[in-house]
Amino acid sequence: MSKEINRRDFGAVLLVVTIWGASFTIIKLGLHNFSPMLLGALRYFFAAIPAILFIRPPAVRAKYWITYGLTVGVGQFGCLFYAIHLGMPAGLASVVHQSQALFTFLFSTVLLMEPVSRSQVTGLGIAATGLCFIGYNTGIAAIPLGALLITLAGAAFWGLSNIVIRKAAAAAAERGEQKLDMFGMVVWSSLVPSVPFLLFALIQDSPKTIYSAITTLSGMSLFAILYLAFGATLFGFGVWSNMLSKYSAGQIAPLSLLVPVTGLLTAGLVLHEQLSITQWVGCFAVVSGLLVATFRRSGAMSKNANGSYCPNLLKDLLV
Repeated sequence: MSKEINRRDFGAVLLVVTIWGASFTIIKLGLHNFSPMLLGALRYFFAAIPAILFIRPPAVRAKYWITYGLTVGVGQFGCLFYAIHLGMPAGLASVVHQSQALFTFLFSTVLLMEPVSRSQVTGLGIAATGLCFIGYNTGIAAIPLGALLITLAGAAFWGLSNIVIRKAAAAAAERGEQKLDMFGMVVWSSLVPSVPFLLFALIQDSPKTIYSAITTLSGMSLFAILYLAFGATLFGFGVWSNMLSKYSAGQIAPLSLLVPVTGLLTAGLVLHEQLSITQWVGCFAVVSGLLVATFRRSGAMSKNANGSYCPNLLKDLLV
């Protein structure tokens, strides 16, 4: 039987989902002074250095954390940063990004041959319908089509990274590990994206432009880098991993659905982003659909190798 989450730990989890939700707004602010690829390179450089000096690599072959770094770092956040640069509203990006659950479901079905339930199909169908409502371009809330599609591509890479995590967890179990060290996985995978991001930045801008951006950092630019590297990545995943070690995933993981809520609220307060009624309906449908797909049937919990129970789709955690 799972123990009850105490107030201090519950507050820590809420702080993490707030930090993750607000990170979409911070990305938007950081892109005022940096190109998307340069911001990505700096985020992951500082997330990895000097953390790798103190954190052991996960007990799996390097190919797992390298592949994870490419999918979740270069793929997921490269697409997200570029989409926001093209005009994707930060608040809506926090919602659309949750379509990773749909892609995780598709990849799990095709690549891992996992069974499909009726409620999963129903829930993800509702979420997909919500995405269509969000993409309906009207008035001040209009979204550039390219930005929306690239955001969805980022979510697809996130879904693919979840498959990598499942494979890595299975490999860790074969080595006798009780569970995969997710924090170590995040720290060491952060070594990977900086080089591709920097190469892309050099294609996008001249070395002189990049040098000038780095040497003339504004206070907001520096804050954005540190927030994304230490707040969203290291602190966020450090606390999240610690909570998952203390409580069942079924207690902690559902709170990740608060990320789009805090994302929308932060973008509204800081960036004054406004949504159309249609898009609000779409946001509600996305979150509702994910809830339906996650908590399938009355006994919608699947048992992990360590004996804990967790919702089927929310086994895959945020980065």
